[in-house]
Amino acid sequence: MTSTTGTRRLTPKGQATRDRIAAAAAALMYEHGVAGTSTEDILKAARVSSPSQLYHYFGDKKSLVQAVIEYQTERVLDFQRPLLGRLDSFEALEAWRDAVVRAQHARDCRGGCPLGSLSAELSDADPQARARLVAAYAQWQDAIRDGLRSMQERGELDGDADPDRLALALLTALQGGLLMTQAHRDTAALEAVLDAMIDRVRRHAR
Repeated sequence: MTSTTGTRRLTPKGQATRDRIAAAAAALMYEHGVAGTSTEDILKAARVSSPSQLYHYFGDKKSLVQAVIEYQTERVLDFQRPLLGRLDSFEALEAWRDAVVRAQHARDCRGGCPLGSLSAELSDADPQARARLVAAYAQWQDAIRDGLRSMQERGELDGDADPDRLALALLTALQGGLLMTQAHRDTAALEAVLDAMIDRVRRHAR
């Protein structure tokens, strides 16, 4: 996560400190929420000595939240990017679905989606955060869409398929399934909705 403070590019040591603060804040906010995470908690977790050091890199808590959204976006996409990059066949769609379900089992179905949790807490209260989250979801949706377009270009999907709309529906289904997984502590709803969406895509199979 390469950044600048003001107009000054950070040194490698400064960038490492900034990244460490953002990662610590992201972990705490994922567990306790933005409102439930104090500056003192972040300083302790990031092993930073004083609030002035934190504000040197981020200015205020809103700026830190923006960095947390960026961090979580990269983390979510880094996990899924190897699969999303090959999301160009029904076999790849099934593999993506299976990987998402396995990831939830590995976390004991706790926590939900990092971006979804931030959206629920921030979208009504922080317009800047909401705009950053919309951009994050757009990156995710675009990655799904590109795979579906590849399928269409190869002739696996018919011309009536709308990759943009199908990608949006897949991502929306995934978010709802992750929320239900968090509430129920099992993946039944997540599996059901992803299976239903993949079946919907199959209606366009040639």
